[in-house]
Amino acid sequence: MLQQETRCEVADNSGAKIAYIIRVYGQTTRSGAFTRRMAGVGDRVFVSIKKALPGSDVKAGDKSKAVVVRTTKATRRADGSYVKFDSNAVVLIQDDGNPKGTRIFGPVARELRDKNYMKIVSLATEVV
Repeated sequence: MLQQETRCEVADNSGAKIAYIIRVYGQTTRSGAFTRRMAGVGDRVFVSIKKALPGSDVKAGDKSKAVVVRTTKATRRADGSYVKFDSNAVVLIQDDGNPKGTRIFGPVARELRDKNYMKIVSLATEVV
């Protein structure tokens, strides 16, 4: 689960390397506990780019929408199994939901298929 002010790596070739979550769209925790919004795999977030490659289209300080593709927090699946990754990662997306980059690095979670991010799933090297 990612929350506001989380730093995560960018898993595409858009030129960004490190992203900082500014806002989580949608998801919240249960009432009465924490009132901060948490993002899991497949949720949209609004990020600020903290580190980028020189000469790329994306610059440090740019803001963009992104979708979470990996989390270090374990995600429970319907069959009772859990999946977790070594790092938190996002993929920068355009307003229509298509990725800005043309390649996706590293594995992505199968939950993206359920959230209709088929382009990201098809570009990924491995779907876990």
